[in-house]
Amino acid sequence: MGKIQLKGLRFKAYHGYYDEERQKGNQFEVNISVKTIFKQASEHDDLEGTVDYEHLYRIIKEEMEISSKLLEHVVKRISDRVMSEIAAVKKVKVSLSKFNPPFGGDCREAVVTIKASRD
Repeated sequence: MGKIQLKGLRFKAYHGYYDEERQKGNQFEVNISVKTIFKQASEHDDLEGTVDYEHLYRIIKEEMEISSKLLEHVVKRISDRVMSEIAAVKKVKVSLSKFNPPFGGDCREAVVTIKASRD
């Protein structure tokens, strides 16, 4: 089993509980890690035997473009799509960071993480 990660994917998106957050937008960062068996790819230099980074990125980008009140909802959608669209993925972990969340205190980022696996 191997691990493939995309780190530091930055987006301006419109997620937040308050209407103002969904109107003005904020900066977000997504990190994703998937576990897969990529023996064929490593031995034969064949994309068919691994997870395509572009497919992962496209899923994340499309889901980040859908405005949501809760980060928990966004990471669940990303996780669900990865598991349903990419059969080679055995486990997925998605973290979504929202920078400078507006709750009246000093906070660099709020982070929500989800994990899923095939049983």
